[in-house]
Amino acid sequence: MPLILIVDDEETILELISFTLVKEGFQVETAVDGQEALDKIVTLKPDLVVLDWMLPGMDGLEVCRQIRRNAEIAALPVIMLTARGEEVDKILGLELGANDYVTKPFSPRELAARIKAHLRAHQAKDAVPKEGGKIIKQGEIYLDAERYVIKKNNKSLELPPKEFELLFLLAASPGRVYRREEILNKVWGYDYPADTRTVDVHIRYLRQKIEDDANNPAYLLTVRGVGYKFKEQV
Repeated sequence: MPLILIVDDEETILELISFTLVKEGFQVETAVDGQEALDKIVTLKPDLVVLDWMLPGMDGLEVCRQIRRNAEIAALPVIMLTARGEEVDKILGLELGANDYVTKPFSPRELAARIKAHLRAHQAKDAVPKEGGKIIKQGEIYLDAERYVIKKNNKSLELPPKEFELLFLLAASPGRVYRREEILNKVWGYDYPADTRTVDVHIRYLRQKIEDDANNPAYLLTVRGVGYKFKEQV
């Protein structure tokens, strides 16, 4: 039975999410501030964290940042929960390592569906082959799926898990165009309509990290009105 850690300083939110998730068959633990959340993540090892942005003391962004910096828990799925609905806020949350972003007020059932999707994606890691094809070399880009290693011109780069899985998915089939919805399904595990801007944000940050010129990409190409592809390397 998956264990979900809910982090929020509003008791009504904790009760609402807890009630919904228990009905869906999850185990639930709660925390009311950032430090308590980090302590429970280390001791309880939850399968996923629902993390509020606005917390007393250490806010949710800093908690997310610390999770991604700790190798032992860096792959932990994090869904950011916030009343801040502006695109710039969503981009910031995703940039700092959140896997998903849910805006208040929200549907508890939709949140539960997203949690299930992220757990499926995390457990199956559909974007990374289990057998064969674990290492990809495309031009200057080297990817090792087993160790989550990426190098460009033999220089190691750091990518959050979802950015790595997205890049691996595209690089494994150069020239193939992936629709945004298909990427959401394969990398995030979504099997329901979701915000495709999540893909756009991750592509944007991938380009900043692997392209010489993010505005004129040589690897990650946009196919207007469709999605993205990894350019075939000569």
